[in-house]
Amino acid sequence: MGHLPAYLRIVKPLPFLVLLLVVLLGTSCKKENQSGVPPVQLDVSININLPEYADLQVPGGWAYLTGGSQGLVVYRISTDEFTALDRHCPVNPENLCRVTVDESQVVAKDTACCEATFLLQDGQPLSVSGISLRKYNTLFNGTTLRIYN
Repeated sequence: MGHLPAYLRIVKPLPFLVLLLVVLLGTSCKKENQSGVPPVQLDVSININLPEYADLQVPGGWAYLTGGSQGLVVYRISTDEFTALDRHCPVNPENLCRVTVDESQVVAKDTACCEATFLLQDGQPLSVSGISLRKYNTLFNGTTLRIYN
């Protein structure tokens, strides 16, 4: 048997490449709603220089905002990086538990209802739950913080 013509050497691996592409696209487009917290359309912009957002003017500062499923907690990570988290606890989400920032100022938790604790910086669970708080996208231009999904 001789060598395959050039066009057959290219066509032969084509089905594998197509299958690989379909698998990669399918996994990258999957929506994250593993927490059971209902998805909520969100697009909010705030001017952090306004007095009501004074706590967001420095890294480590945080503020509650309306929006999301059970309200938002916004945390300033650094000079130009923020995290916006839904306060709806993902542990037994049907109970509509709402996390609050504790005295440490770096943790959000609910001890009366879902009994879970989460880092404000990224919403990762610290206890009980293996599920993070729902995180929204943020965009900051130096004055205005946009929170959206």
